[in-house]
Amino acid sequence: MKRVAMAIAAILIAGSAFAQSHQPYAGLQSRPVKALSDQQIADLRAGRGMAMALPAELNGYPGPLHVIEHAKALALSPEQTVRMQRLYEDMKGEAVALGERLIAQESELDRQFAGHTVTASTLVEATNAIGRTQGELRGTHLRYHLLAVELLTRDQLQRYAELRGYSGSESGPMHQKHPH
Repeated sequence: MKRVAMAIAAILIAGSAFAQSHQPYAGLQSRPVKALSDQQIADLRAGRGMAMALPAELNGYPGPLHVIEHAKALALSPEQTVRMQRLYEDMKGEAVALGERLIAQESELDRQFAGHTVTASTLVEATNAIGRTQGELRGTHLRYHLLAVELLTRDQLQRYAELRGYSGSESGPMHQKHPH
C-alpha cells in the first residue's frame, strides 16, 4: 500500500511538472504588450542598453554611462567628463525615442492579433517596421560605444577593462589597436 501511495505521488508530481513545462506562456496573456515584459518596457522607456551593445562592450569599446560611472577611477579630465556626459545624454535621447517607437509598433501588432484584423500584408509590414526599429536602436547603442572610445586614452581603456572585469580576456583594449 505504501508503494502504491508513493507511485501515485510520483506520478502527480511528474504530471504537475509536465503541465508547467508545457505552459511556458501561461500568465503572459495579461501583459499590456504581449511581446514585451514590464521590465523590457521600462528599459526601453529609460533608454537602457539591454545588452544590445555587447559586441562593443566586450571588445574594448566602453559605453558612455559605464565610463561616467568609473570617471574617478579612470581619472577622466574635466573635458572628457563633459564630452562623455554629452554622449550619454545624446544616446539616451535617441534610444528613448526609438524605444517608444518600438513599444508603439509592438502594441499595434498586438492590437491587430487581439482584434483578429491581422492579414499577411499587415503582418509583413508590422514585423518589418519592428525589425527596422530594433536595428536602429541597437545601432544607436553601438554607435555611442564607438564614439566613447575616441575620447579615452589607451591607459584609460585598459583600466576600464580591469574595472569591468575584462582584463583576462584576449579581446579588449589592451589587445586592440584603438586610435589613442
